[in-house]
Amino acid sequence: MIAPNVCPPFLAADVGGTHARMALMAPGTRVSGPVVLAYKVYRCADYADMASIARAFCAELPEAPRQLVLACTGCALNGVVINESLPWPIVPAAIASALQLDDVLLLNDFEALAHATAYIDIARSPLVNAPAHPDVPVIGPMVVVGPGTGLGAAVRLPGTPPTVLASEAGQTQLAARVGREQEVLSLLAAPDTHVSYEHVLSGPGLLRLYRALCAEAGQEATCAEPADVSAAAVDGSDARAVETLQLFCGWLGSFTGDLAMLYQATGGIWLAGGFLSRIVAFMRNSAFADRFLDKGVMRPFLEKVPVRVVDHGQLGVIGAASWFLDRQARAKGEREFR
Repeated sequence: MIAPNVCPPFLAADVGGTHARMALMAPGTRVSGPVVLAYKVYRCADYADMASIARAFCAELPEAPRQLVLACTGCALNGVVINESLPWPIVPAAIASALQLDDVLLLNDFEALAHATAYIDIARSPLVNAPAHPDVPVIGPMVVVGPGTGLGAAVRLPGTPPTVLASEAGQTQLAARVGREQEVLSLLAAPDTHVSYEHVLSGPGLLRLYRALCAEAGQEATCAEPADVSAAAVDGSDARAVETLQLFCGWLGSFTGDLAMLYQATGGIWLAGGFLSRIVAFMRNSAFADRFLDKGVMRPFLEKVPVRVVDHGQLGVIGAASWFLDRQARAKGEREFR
């Protein structure tokens, strides 16, 4: 039996354009973070809607939880999540009704990842931009950036409790340098049109960029998936794939450097995403660090900002659960104050 003042186990979901990660969560300690009691990953395209995924997960649990905290790509407007990545709409009220839940609470997926930065194991997160003293922690804003099906970003501001700001930074205008990048940009879009960073800094963007380079060279595009492009670039078997990933890393460095300056990210940058973990060595030998640092008078500041790659994994559900528990604690404190 659960004590009246202890939060019972609850559902947490991290839903992106390709995968939905479901977990049964329980409160932990302030140091260790929330505890993952059960966890499973689902392919979004294999299910009719989000409720079907949650129902399949709950069918394997001994008791159905009453609350779901949902970290999802996109942003909410009038009770519906707006996004172009998911195969179906997210309507929290409909999910609550279908699963007979008391609550379905919603936050942005990168907002959840930013909440999880407090629990990341730095020792298992390789550096791709190393400051002068990488082992000395710096208190300050942290930025989480992640190219996946889309391009997400959020910032965590220090405080008690910390403040996390979601963003749609991936939709900002792609900045192409004079020369090869502008030539490539002309292959991707008509003149005088908006091209976002997400258009190239994402799985679909990587494939889009590769196909454009192949077409320019009169070469057949042999890579059919983003993972094929990155693998061919890493092993050097396809010259167009190598150039694609080099362009990708350069643009990612510029984008990340802009966010570091925008938020004064002295606490560091976290690059999240499964495929980034597989190209760490390539990134270190690419233009990523040079482009991250090449910001004129701001270079000395950026030289002090660590940039690490972190495997996404369970961080989304842990961050969503952390946000939910902090929300519960604040609500309890307000009731006691009254």
